[in-house]
Amino acid sequence: MEVPASISAADLERKLGPLDRETYTAQSCERFADTIAEVRALKRERRAVILAHNYQRPEIFEVADFIGDSFELASRAREVKDAEVIVFCGVHFMAETAKVFNPDRKVLIPDLRAGCSLAESVTAEALAERREELLPLYPDLKIVSYVNCTADVKALSDACCTSSNAAKIVNAIDSEHILFVPDQNLANYVQTQTAKQIISWDGNCYVHHQITPEEINKVKSGIPGLVVLAHPECRKDVLALADAVLSTSAMMRYAKESPADKFLIVTECGLSDRLMLEVPEKHFYKACKLCRYMKMITLDGTLDSLKHLRYEIELPEEVRAGAKRALERMLELGA
Repeated sequence: MEVPASISAADLERKLGPLDRETYTAQSCERFADTIAEVRALKRERRAVILAHNYQRPEIFEVADFIGDSFELASRAREVKDAEVIVFCGVHFMAETAKVFNPDRKVLIPDLRAGCSLAESVTAEALAERREELLPLYPDLKIVSYVNCTADVKALSDACCTSSNAAKIVNAIDSEHILFVPDQNLANYVQTQTAKQIISWDGNCYVHHQITPEEINKVKSGIPGLVVLAHPECRKDVLALADAVLSTSAMMRYAKESPADKFLIVTECGLSDRLMLEVPEKHFYKACKLCRYMKMITLDGTLDSLKHLRYEIELPEEVRAGAKRALERMLELGA
């Protein structure tokens, strides 16, 4: 497994300094560089791979073997071959997905508190009860669960989806009535992309749901030619102001390929940080919020996780197998 070369404190300061001058000072970058070197050395020793979500801290990007959105990370977790340990720098349900595809590997999350308000809005028990209520009305009912849910909820689902393929999965599944859990905003967006009937769950991502049209208009009014990219977990009155509604990976591609050079990124702030690092010649403005759960994952915590091999994700085999079936169905229908 190839491990990137170490990075100097000076190089790190040049790279990260523009993001937040209070956080990424010469002193902090020197400390980060030392820790990054330790993490990379431990990765070799442990035969470990680090997967990181787009919303992670910039210093986490420096130690990650792969950075992506939920769909890309699920796909990459499925393809891991030459590692004994997977460290997941993301939230708990994402680490569960890595375990679903890697039952014989040690899957770690650096902080067990890194949960998700959206995943917590639905339980397997509540979903089973709702399904039984709806089946007499809609005998063809199928459950599509957004990957932002726990493994036991996935195990009750006919297929999973991500923000990048939700409409495609719904349109491909063999039912006219879809119980879509748990994100109501994403369900509302998918309903605009399908003739099928979507029955939504009453859940939302607190990060995206608190972004308002007033915030978008305030930034737009002061910057002519600004292109607005919004995540479909946002409210529909926010999506109405967007030039494009995209998953985080699609935002990355759009920003890199578009002739425009000024973008308002309407999602969690970590993506703006990644864009600023990878596309320094363009300008990225923020109408975003920080996810307190994503930011619980730190560089020091990642080092500690590798040192002590904690905290390990465990799943009952029945739940793991059921979740794998729903995730495989997503990968099949979304191919």
